[in-house]
Amino acid sequence: MAKSFRTLDDIGDVRGKRVLVREDLNVPFADGAVTDDTRLRATIPTVTELSDKGAIVLVLAHFGRPKGVPSPEMSLAQITKPYEAVLGRPVRYIDWEGDAANVATLQPGDIAVLENTRFFGGEEKNDPAVIDRFVALGDLYVNDAFSAAHRAHASTEGLARRLPAFAGRAMEAELVALQKALGEPEHPLAAVVGGAKVSTKLDVLKHLVGKVDHLIIGGGMANTFLAARGVDVGKSLCEHDLTGTAEEILEAADRANCTVHLPYDVVVAKEFKANPPTRTVNVHEVAADEMILDVGPAAVEALGDVLKNCRTLVWNGPLGAFETPPFDTATVALAKTAAALTIGGTLVSVAGGGDTVAALNHAGVADDFTFVSTAGGAFLEWMEGRELPGVAALLR
Repeated sequence: MAKSFRTLDDIGDVRGKRVLVREDLNVPFADGAVTDDTRLRATIPTVTELSDKGAIVLVLAHFGRPKGVPSPEMSLAQITKPYEAVLGRPVRYIDWEGDAANVATLQPGDIAVLENTRFFGGEEKNDPAVIDRFVALGDLYVNDAFSAAHRAHASTEGLARRLPAFAGRAMEAELVALQKALGEPEHPLAAVVGGAKVSTKLDVLKHLVGKVDHLIIGGGMANTFLAARGVDVGKSLCEHDLTGTAEEILEAADRANCTVHLPYDVVVAKEFKANPPTRTVNVHEVAADEMILDVGPAAVEALGDVLKNCRTLVWNGPLGAFETPPFDTATVALAKTAAALTIGGTLVSVAGGGDTVAALNHAGVADDFTFVSTAGGAFLEWMEGRELPGVAALLR
């Protein structure tokens, strides 16, 4: 994979060339301010490198879901000033009215943000007319937005078929990390999959049992698996209609020699709120009026021992209801173990998904993992083993 797509190292002399760079500028925005600039900061290596090499950098991005109808609330004009502050250099804003004429005034090294790509109804349909509109503005194409790579849109997939296409630095880092994690991982390989519901991660679980040596299931979805094994989970969150599916996944894991780890001690409470009275019990001792809200300390210690014998870890989703103390305990403890093993050089750890990033930041270890992907849907679809159109277009 590392050699199967072209990167900025392969792009050649870009001085004076117009480079269309697909980035993710879809940042949270309230009261006229960006409330989290993580995505803006992720663009710095690619955009500044191209600018420093004398390219005319034309940033393509979407903002919100305008459904083809331009609106001031979803205009990227309001992102230009915050983006200038992050990049530390001037950024022009170019509307779709008169875009070609305005692009023609740019000089080598200039950076411009083009208006929201989704102001065109055909962007999300990968419409050839919209692709033509974009192609007319640029000489080269760079995709640096892995988070949008699961969509076959004009700015993510169509353009890569029409112009010489390269992966930006953020996209390159993502693809190299994902290849290490599930493409050609070192075994033993473990996956932590958490979250509230089995239904949202069914395809992930079905795919992973054939890939990994250890599947660690946490969060509310673990309750459905426990119920499938005949455990009475009280009034815990549980998809009782999916216990048959859970059983099928467990049987597939057996056939594939994948060890599934379910909690055997759990933290329970009678109500779901911050710091209620809790008990730590064996899973067979959950009372009818109690709910399982976290994995217990004995199980977490055993899971830590599993990771000590693994070479690679993929993590998506928390082990408990981590936003509500004390039900963050298991997630924090296992994350710290994984981080320590990564620092020690025995584990390659790759994590992704919104809740996961929040949980690792909460544990204070996000920077210690080998790679943390901020992509949500794209990371999940990659874990499901699906082809991502934006990535596939770069591989051609």
